[in-house]
Amino acid sequence: MSHNGVALRAVTRSVVFLTAGALAVTALSGCSSEDKSSKPLAEQDIAPVARDQVADGGTLHWAVDTVPETLNTFQADADATTTTVAQAVLPSMYRLDANGRPQVDPAYLESAKVVETGPKQVVLYKLNQQAVWSDGREIGAADFAAQWRALSGKDSAYWTARNAGYERIEKIERGDNDLEVKVTFARPYADWRSLFSPLYPKDVMGTPDSFNDSARKKLKVTAGPFQVKKVDRKDDEITLVRNPRWWGHPAKLNEIVLRAVPRDKRATALAAGTIELAEVDPEALGRISLAARAGATSGASPVAGPGGRPAHRSGSNLDAADALRSWALAHGDDEEAADDELSARQKKRRALVAYEREQAALKGFEIRRSLEPAYTQLALNGASGPLADERVRRAVARALDRKALAGVVLSPLGLPAVPVGSHLALSGQDAYADNSGALGGQDAKEARALLADAGWVPGGPVEKEKKKGEKAAGTEGEKAAGTEGKKAAGTEGKKAARDSAGEDGEGDDGSYTVGEDDKGDGQDPKDHRGSGDGPRHLAQDGKQYANKLKQGGAPGAYAPKGTAAPADAATKVLAKNGKALALRFVLPSGPGSQTLRAVAGRISSMLEKVGIRTEISKVSDESYFKDHIASGQYDLALYSWPASAFPATDARPIFAKPVPAADGSLNVEQNYTRVGTDQVDQLFDQALGTLDAGKSRSLIRKADARIWAAAGSIPLYQRPQLTAVKKDVVNAGSFGFQTPVYEDMGFLKKGAKPSADPTGH
Repeated sequence: MSHNGVALRAVTRSVVFLTAGALAVTALSGCSSEDKSSKPLAEQDIAPVARDQVADGGTLHWAVDTVPETLNTFQADADATTTTVAQAVLPSMYRLDANGRPQVDPAYLESAKVVETGPKQVVLYKLNQQAVWSDGREIGAADFAAQWRALSGKDSAYWTARNAGYERIEKIERGDNDLEVKVTFARPYADWRSLFSPLYPKDVMGTPDSFNDSARKKLKVTAGPFQVKKVDRKDDEITLVRNPRWWGHPAKLNEIVLRAVPRDKRATALAAGTIELAEVDPEALGRISLAARAGATSGASPVAGPGGRPAHRSGSNLDAADALRSWALAHGDDEEAADDELSARQKKRRALVAYEREQAALKGFEIRRSLEPAYTQLALNGASGPLADERVRRAVARALDRKALAGVVLSPLGLPAVPVGSHLALSGQDAYADNSGALGGQDAKEARALLADAGWVPGGPVEKEKKKGEKAAGTEGEKAAGTEGKKAAGTEGKKAARDSAGEDGEGDDGSYTVGEDDKGDGQDPKDHRGSGDGPRHLAQDGKQYANKLKQGGAPGAYAPKGTAAPADAATKVLAKNGKALALRFVLPSGPGSQTLRAVAGRISSMLEKVGIRTEISKVSDESYFKDHIASGQYDLALYSWPASAFPATDARPIFAKPVPAADGSLNVEQNYTRVGTDQVDQLFDQALGTLDAGKSRSLIRKADARIWAAAGSIPLYQRPQLTAVKKDVVNAGSFGFQTPVYEDMGFLKKGAKPSADPTGH
């Protein structure tokens, strides 16, 4: 899983099963004295220690999802491992701390500030005089200028994923000396701090050929605490080694080996000692927790085998199986049948012995847990069918108990089950405010009234059921394209989402993100309503704006006064014009999506109570995003988005109003719900063009309130982050918002202990 600091900002914002997100730094300045900052719901968990407590040397084997197709983070097929490599070997002007706040990285940057606002915005960067590339050349204006030209969008020969922000630059020039870079903008750009992170050398960015090809398989010139030694696609691993020209605090580790290991194989790899650090799913969490308990009881109780059954202790033999065979032969049973029975018992015994050995090895690991900088949402396709009516979408939203849904996923893991209150930021980030009041909380009566106002009435005539094999889809009366392997139709379906492959959530090994990918325990959401919420830290102006919308500023958010909520709506089929109200709920079928499907089951039950039927359609992981979400072949779906500290830049494509393209198709950018408004677009534009940090933040919160009112997507919960780590590995684990400090990672010195408040440097 990525812990992406500012590194992925330049890549098209990816649905989270590939990347947990483009966490960039916040615009301009911190919160004003009148603004109450929120706090992260969960702190990072990395076993922090001061550098002098970390041993020198050693190799850390770190499980990743893929060996990426490219090491250039600005290309469309970059993934989370691309970002991990870039963070370790390339400059970034800023890094995020554990609270998601931007901090200048003094290794590269002494300062950066807006020095002029009129007639043009000018930003002056002052670089660290020691900062050099691995070939000995100083980092300077030539590198900034080459990156700007490559990403400006003016030259189509560069195969870039996006050019957000760079297209606003007018020129880049040297300042008063070689350590100063002067950037002049043609138009004001609030998110200017998002640029040049990471920064590639001019050798990569200087020509289309070098940009498109040279950094895909290797990085010859770097400037971080580590450098790329080898990309081994045969053995699926990347080896990073100390950079001998690094001028900052020297890396504690000799090497970091990023090894591609499937999610469902990681517990075995940890036990085998081939990796020491890996994000894992709740099943692996259970195994490691069980191993820890077994170690604490000093072997007093039997070790649990697969399925929770007691396994035989090490050192026992196959006497029972031999006795079974002898008994069978003595009683005249067929010898071949007895041998088959013995073989089955032997296989089972060997499996149990292997499992027990793995459990013993897992005692050396612990789980470090936090929350990812990403959230899972319920997406409602507003392009056609019942959900094209905003009243029906709002009825769906009002039927949901979001607190209970968060509890299903997070409470069993000991994490705060607080629903996400914003589409554009997470608690802890500057732009965060709970604007859900613009839509309203769970209210079944109001949901039924909204449906009645939209013309959906209980007990109405329903046309004859479709033939077997046909299901309700986004377009009423249209046969769903939900069969595995069948390509989805639709005008915009030809443009498959360019997800960068690799970063999945808690076990989903597809090439896109599908919602929350943990394996849940199937508990009823009611069991979690009173559990571990933690405080709601709300930024006030967004909440106040949401209240204004609730009081009458958002047309259609509430049913007209006097609209009756039919008493029997929950027991009878709702119908309109001879069509039953049934929504196609598309879900992935992969083995890592159990929690996702459990959440969908709870949602279906909640909707049924207000008269909305759902038809679950399970599709292959490979086709879930490309053939269904991106092409609009769904009514309801669950997937995740990463948080961004630059929502005016990064979130706009996700919520922009779809517009007709020249070829007659619908250009949805990344707005896969097809729900957007002119007002939201205008608020994004205004936020992007002001250099007043407080005003920009207020505009973003207003945009979020409008997005809530439109009910195209309903944020549910922040995704859990579970990392299995060898107990002596320090300054690494579940990073939360923080950009990892690669030079501080390592193994604890003998006799030292982790500290809750390390001095670090």
